[in-house]
Amino acid sequence: MPYVATYSAAAPERAELDAGSGTLLLEFGVDWCPHCQAAQPAIEQALTEQPALTHIKVEDGAGRRLGRSFRVKLWPTLILLRDGVEVGRVVRPLTVDEVAPLLAL
Repeated sequence: MPYVATYSAAAPERAELDAGSGTLLLEFGVDWCPHCQAAQPAIEQALTEQPALTHIKVEDGAGRRLGRSFRVKLWPTLILLRDGVEVGRVVRPLTVDEVAPLLAL
């Protein structure tokens, strides 16, 4: 799945993610966040190197349980899941060099 440009208000259930198979990049943030906007070129470029990786962008904020369940504090937060288990995360990346090692795990 290619790069996803906008954050979705509809979030998957945590149980669904925990039971998942394969590798998934979960990104938390909001479209209006300047840190999220600044990170997008690096994230998009890094994902071009990983065309088979599923990328899900989830809108986060007050009342959003999924972000709290992953203890997200700052945006954007990128979490790599493999078979439903977190194997790595990057917070507020600005360069491809910050994102690429996460995707290589």
